[in-house]
Amino acid sequence: MNTFGRLFRVSVLGESHGQAVGVLIDGCPAGLPVSAGDLLPDLQRRMGGGAGTTARKEADAPLIKSGVFEGKTTGAPILVLFENNDIDSGAYEKMRDTPRPGHADFVARSKFGGFEDYRGGGHFSGRLTACVVAAGAIAKKIIKPVKIEARLVEAGGSNDIDAVVAAAMREGDSVGGIVECRASGLPVGLGEPFFDSAESLLAHVIFSIPAVKGVEFGAGFASARMRGSECNDEILDAAGRTRTNNAGGINGGLTNGNALVLRVAVKPASSISKGQKTVSMKSGKQAEITVEGRHDACIALRAPVVVEAAVALVLADLMMLEGKVPRVLGK
Repeated sequence: MNTFGRLFRVSVLGESHGQAVGVLIDGCPAGLPVSAGDLLPDLQRRMGGGAGTTARKEADAPLIKSGVFEGKTTGAPILVLFENNDIDSGAYEKMRDTPRPGHADFVARSKFGGFEDYRGGGHFSGRLTACVVAAGAIAKKIIKPVKIEARLVEAGGSNDIDAVVAAAMREGDSVGGIVECRASGLPVGLGEPFFDSAESLLAHVIFSIPAVKGVEFGAGFASARMRGSECNDEILDAAGRTRTNNAGGINGGLTNGNALVLRVAVKPASSISKGQKTVSMKSGKQAEITVEGRHDACIALRAPVVVEAAVALVLADLMMLEGKVPRVLGK
């Protein structure tokens, strides 16, 4: 489905080369100051145009169509649209019958019987992360003073991100990366056992971000190589503050009051100009494909703000479920 959340519900819509993409936010408390300008700082962080990112230039000017009146939310669903204006679908027409390795082309065609919008990846495109970022900007306002910060800590297996991305660009290739995200100021007890643990919900939304292939909390996979005496976070006071944070701020699926720490693995972009083997859907025989068009050499460069937004969506929903956020703000 295209909807996530219980009280703070977010639905995404649109396709990469369609008229627009958008997000519908239901359950936002009334009285929250919201304007298009409030969404722009995060949307600008997501934009391409820099070295290693797509040359596609969309204004990403948020059009707030409902749910906001006289500068404040009304309690009704908020619809935000982003027009698609800088579109060039020619390269995708040429690739229609030769699905890109690593992309959703093959599986989407199989699932939807060839009726899917294949231009630019359609509904499977990273273009829809603009919708997530817009919703996340509103969620961040709801959960204040909780603070969320994410950054790209590694690309292509190296800390020298600029050099690795430049090398991939020269070779017509792409690289992935690792994004680390921290949320501080969280209350104790967010999350529900068993299937709605904080980790379960966070992983659910983060894996919805195109190209994400892994999520770990705290020490993550490294904890499998530790002993309990090393992995356990010793508790220092009655507030639950711990000496270390191998748990990443979550115990038993509930936030423990320490910083929420997670890392996200983003795979290399599938669309590269290097020749790759695929299959012709017409002949059924193997073919070679060289992807044309405007693509990111490292989509992880634009991912930190998307990860922040995904985390904010989950935390807003959980805080509303716990009654940490009233239905009407500013009373």
